[in-house]
Amino acid sequence: IRIPVHMVETINKLIRIQRQMLQDLGREPMPEEIGAEMDMPTEKVREILKIAQEPVSLETPIGEEDDSHLGDFIEDQDATSPAEHAAYELLKEQLESVLDTLTDREENVLRLRFGLDDGRTRTLEEVGKVFGVTRERIRQIEAKALRKLRHPSRSKQLKDFLE
Repeated sequence: IRIPVHMVETINKLIRIQRQMLQDLGREPMPEEIGAEMDMPTEKVREILKIAQEPVSLETPIGEEDDSHLGDFIEDQDATSPAEHAAYELLKEQLESVLDTLTDREENVLRLRFGLDDGRTRTLEEVGKVFGVTRERIRQIEAKALRKLRHPSRSKQLKDFLE
């Protein structure tokens, strides 16, 4: 990371003053104290201290054995937790078992309309072309299938996943 020359000079001056104050005070000086000494606003001092921090490699060894690295302890925000993954798999299984209670045609219409297989939802027109029927007929098949799914004997299997 490249820091502009004028900023490097300011950082060096700040670090010099910080070390001097450490010796004088016997403790780390507060940003307010450094700011007063340098005749600089506290926020500017905090900003410079932040810029002056050296980057740390995620490959930095941690512990005495050097068998783990800093990166091993940083959470991946995009990864799903094991609990979420397990719940998703259970939902998929329950959904499959509920869809199996429908006719093949109803099941396939719902799979295409809601993108259950590939994540891509399709219009009534597109599904109608796949089955060789009108979009109105697909709407009727979809409505009938959804009505069946709303029946308590089927819907109770999926209710737990609504929370």
